[in-house]
Amino acid sequence: MYHKSIAVVDDEPDIIELVMHHLKKEGFQVETFSEARGLLEYLRNHLVDLIILDLMLPDIDGLDVCRILKKNERTALIPIIILTAKGDEPDRVVGLELGADDYVVKPFSPRELVARVKAVLRRSDTIVKPRHAIKIGKELIIDLKRYEVYVNGEKVDLTPTEFNLLRILAERKGWVFTRTQLLDRLWGKDKSVLDRTIDVHIRHLRSKLKDAGRFIKSVRGMGYKLDID
Repeated sequence: MYHKSIAVVDDEPDIIELVMHHLKKEGFQVETFSEARGLLEYLRNHLVDLIILDLMLPDIDGLDVCRILKKNERTALIPIIILTAKGDEPDRVVGLELGADDYVVKPFSPRELVARVKAVLRRSDTIVKPRHAIKIGKELIIDLKRYEVYVNGEKVDLTPTEFNLLRILAERKGWVFTRTQLLDRLWGKDKSVLDRTIDVHIRHLRSKLKDAGRFIKSVRGMGYKLDID
């Protein structure tokens, strides 16, 4: 049985009731919201293990909710499954690029949705959660409280952008980030920043980390990830 908490955000009462019923059957704790603002208010004082999010909400567009959650350090690592009637490929691509972990189109199978919830939670359990320090391999330590990085015990001087880029990669070790996702996390909606800016910062970061730079992997045609050898 699962004892994790799931937030379901949808303006259709029948959908909420159906999803909640099947999740509770599997032992999940479920919080339900008919509007995005209710979810955002709840998350100020509570955290959940996963969010099932409709895109067409009455107050705030679901994609904007995704952006808000992923830019907030407190909620950035909460997995999101988009559940929506908007099944066109552009909608799917935008949702996934904004950081959603999965995309389910209505009408849907409740059993399949529960299976996807379990799969996403299994993946998220392998993610390094935020803490005072993250250790990668034997040589790299990232001190999140002091904004300092050490390689083999020696402090490495990074720019704020380089530190934040390394932190983003390290907090989701093994997770592949596209350049667009990294740009969005670092500069938000500043469209003047080019995709290739990420490549430049990655190159500088690898150089400064010396031997530990090998932990930053290029994923051809996708982007970058941080992982041990």
